[in-house]
Amino acid sequence: MKSSEINFKIELDEKNIPEGISWKASDSTNKYEETKSISLALWDQKQKNTMRIDLWTKDMPIEEMKRFHIDSIGGMAQTILNSTGDQYMANEINALCQKLVDHLKEELENNSK
Repeated sequence: MKSSEINFKIELDEKNIPEGISWKASDSTNKYEETKSISLALWDQKQKNTMRIDLWTKDMPIEEMKRFHIDSIGGMAQTILNSTGDQYMANEINALCQKLVDHLKEELENNSK
């Protein structure tokens, strides 16, 4: 059986706040790539709940953080459709994403005035 690993490297400041985040996958070029945020969700089958790891660097812009989360939620819509075939759930999640995109656009317009 083939296996693959994904590794994260987190650089912390003196207060344990992430200053740098990088990752690499064993199937890729085996070179660490920089990122500003990670959000990892794991299903705990025994407890029937989700364990989460959310990290972001202290210099990640707020607008990018919001876009990151909208994109993540949108990806969940596609995952639920692919894994269960539930078009209703996928549509509802995508509708939420569109509302959030509209909110972000409005927020940016108001801040630029």
